[in-house]
Amino acid sequence: MICVPVVFTPEAREQLSALYRWIAVEAGPEIARRYTEAVISQCESLRSFPERGTPRDDIRPGLRITSYRRRTVIAFAIEADRVAIIGVFHGGQNYQVTLEPDDEG
Repeated sequence: MICVPVVFTPEAREQLSALYRWIAVEAGPEIARRYTEAVISQCESLRSFPERGTPRDDIRPGLRITSYRRRTVIAFAIEADRVAIIGVFHGGQNYQVTLEPDDEG
């Protein structure tokens, strides 16, 4: 089995931190820790089967989407030598608008 590294963009890291902070306030730090660790494990599981998820080329070329417990959307891209976690969106956040390419650049 070939495994590729999984890397988190700075935006995805910040989204995970924000998710932790929100859950910690709503349900306590221990539940927040367990949930965010499980999301990270879900992301890291992409190293052995990165083709899973749903292609979303309609939003951004090469974008794929998977989820954790149907409440957290994980956006990622398969690159030449790694899987890049682009974003982590929870509870109905509009990931499509966030991930669309910026036409002004």
